[in-house]
Amino acid sequence: MHVIYHDIGGSHSSVVASYIHLNKLPIDRIPSAKEIIEVPMFDKLRKNQRGRLIFHGIDEYKNKVYTLSRLYYEHPITNALMSIPSMIGIDEREIMLVDTSPSVNFIMKLGGGSSRKLKMVTFGRPIVAYGITKTYGNIVDLVTKTKLKISSNFLS
Repeated sequence: MHVIYHDIGGSHSSVVASYIHLNKLPIDRIPSAKEIIEVPMFDKLRKNQRGRLIFHGIDEYKNKVYTLSRLYYEHPITNALMSIPSMIGIDEREIMLVDTSPSVNFIMKLGGGSSRKLKMVTFGRPIVAYGITKTYGNIVDLVTKTKLKISSNFLS
C-alpha cells in the first residue's frame, strides 16, 4: 500500500505525520520544537517539489509512506491520484490519501508563511515547530486512525 499524507504546503503537518507513521517521532509524548526541526524535510520543501510525491520510508507493515504538497487544489489532485490505480490495474485500496490540513493551527500558518513564503526561515521555522507541538496530539490521532484503517484493509 502507498500512504500519502498531504496538505497545502507539504512541509509541516504532512511531514510530521509521515515521521510519526514511520515511528521516527513519538506517539507517547510531544517532541520538543528542536526535535521537530531536526526532522528531514521539515520546512524544507523546494518549489520544484510541489505536486510531487516525496518518499519518506517504509513502515513496519511494508507500506510506502509519502507526503504531497497539493497547494490549494485538494480535489483535482486527490481525484487525479485516485484515478491512477485503475490506469495501472491495481486495486484502489492500494493508495490511501490522508489530509493533514485539519490539524494545522494559526501558529503553524504564521510560522509556515513566514518561513516558506516570506523566506524568513530563522524567524518562521521555530514558530511553525512550536505550532506543531500545540497540535501534535491531533496529528498522532490522525496517524493512529490511518494505521487502524490500513490494518482493517488487510483483514478485509
